Amino acid sequence: MSDHHVIRLGCAGWNVPKQHGLHFEAEGSHLQRYSRGLNACEVNSSFYRSHRKETWERWAATVPCDFQFAVKVPKTITHIAWPLFDVRAFSAFLVQVSALGRKLGVILFQFPPSVAYERVAVRRYLQKIRGIFAGEVAWEPRNASWFNETVDDVLNEFRIARVAADPACVPAAALPGGSPTTAYFRLHGAPRRHYSAYPSTFLRTKASELANLSVTAKVWCIFDNTAAGFAIPNALELKEHLGILRSKSLATQIDVT
Repeated sequence: MSDHHVIRLGCAGWNVPKQHGLHFEAEGSHLQRYSRGLNACEVNSSFYRSHRKETWERWAATVPCDFQFAVKVPKTITHIAWPLFDVRAFSAFLVQVSALGRKLGVILFQFPPSVAYERVAVRRYLQKIRGIFAGEVAWEPRNASWFNETVDDVLNEFRIARVAADPACVPAAALPGGSPTTAYFRLHGAPRRHYSAYPSTFLRTKASELANLSVTAKVWCIFDNTAAGFAIPNALELKEHLGILRSKSLATQIDVT
């Protein structure tokens, strides 16, 4: 796995539950401790409210140089303004998150289940995004109309990666789509969204899937089953499985040479 892309692994938020604190260094803020064990985090608070420039700068300064953030777009843009695109609101959001500098990895658009795919509106929306932002974008639709090859082709045209979500609203929603250069997984917990833990069998299988995808894509995997504190242990176990795969891969390379 030495020539693969780095797999970004983390949680929605960086709170370290007390019962899992032993897996992290004791010193520092929650974000400092978290960032020493996982290499990515998804900022969901930006969905509900804006943050001062100084806050974003502090977060960026707190984490290691190889750490990256994914940041969720405000609901005023994805839930309230749709199908119109609020250029001023999105531009203001970009100014805020630009304070993360090189530690900004992905911007995440999550839409409500009521938002169905409509070709003209979607193309207009994507054109406006790309008119002012050229970076990585992950797109999480939650209506069954989005999950087909035609829509994936449109997203790919604009270099937009469709999120692979669990639980999935339709089977195709469990697989990444859109741009093949980025694969973004959001694992919300199943069967109970936000509460359920994932079993080891699921995590081992997911590790293999992510490792295979990392040959050609930038891979992100975010655990959002935070309500009962399972995101951290699930992320750490997945990290362990990935480490085992990496060790096996290196051992194979040594044997061959």
